[in-house]
Amino acid sequence: MTPWIILDHGNAPLIISIPHAGTEIPFDIKGLRSANLARHDADWHVDKLYAFAKDMGATCITTAISRTVIDVNRDPSGVSLYPGQATTGLCPETTFDGEPLYGDGETPDADEVARRRELYFYPYHRALAAEVARLRMSHSAIVVYDAHSIRSHVPNLFDGELPQFNIGSYNETSCAPALTATVAAACSPHATVINGRFKGGWITRHYGNPDGGIHAIQMELAMRGYVDESPIWPPLWDSSHAAVLQKTLHTILTSCLTFVKDFI
Repeated sequence: MTPWIILDHGNAPLIISIPHAGTEIPFDIKGLRSANLARHDADWHVDKLYAFAKDMGATCITTAISRTVIDVNRDPSGVSLYPGQATTGLCPETTFDGEPLYGDGETPDADEVARRRELYFYPYHRALAAEVARLRMSHSAIVVYDAHSIRSHVPNLFDGELPQFNIGSYNETSCAPALTATVAAACSPHATVINGRFKGGWITRHYGNPDGGIHAIQMELAMRGYVDESPIWPPLWDSSHAAVLQKTLHTILTSCLTFVKDFI
């Protein structure tokens, strides 16, 4: 296994994919204006937030590599997942706030993007695909739960304050609508939206195959639920708030397991 892929094998019909918690920037990534700026948009502490899922028998997979190096939740061809909307690409050139990540003339060219794709993108997806295949061998249906978080306020991406729970099922195509409804019910009474600004990234869209027993769903959390979103960055883990949020997340993941165990 590639050392920067962190994989914990479970036997329950549930995979927790965490593609954006990584902050490592390999030494050969050149031209960045600032390492701190390159790490700014990480899904901070999401791996810690969902660590309890291992005790539920879930398989958990994450990458230590920063999304600035390459975003493993983007289409590898480079096609935008949200045409016409502000977003970041396969090898992001700006932060969520629109700040340039690279110096003038230093953005990765096609050869560099291809190199990063081979080194960091495809290994993550080979590992994830192998876990999907392994669990489908012993379960009639599984859930691929793609776990994310983002700052509550990112004016360049969305207006106002983001709801605490943002569920994406690519407009009800990546999983059975009943699973979306089940997850949304488990979020109650917190502010929740389904297929709003975040409809599901490439992982949700690529792996979701409900007719084939693979139900992929994305959860984008507003960070305020578990960290201190003060001007100090990176944000600090807030254990008391996180404990409350983890109770709801445990209910959500339990609802996923109940769904697939009852799914025929």
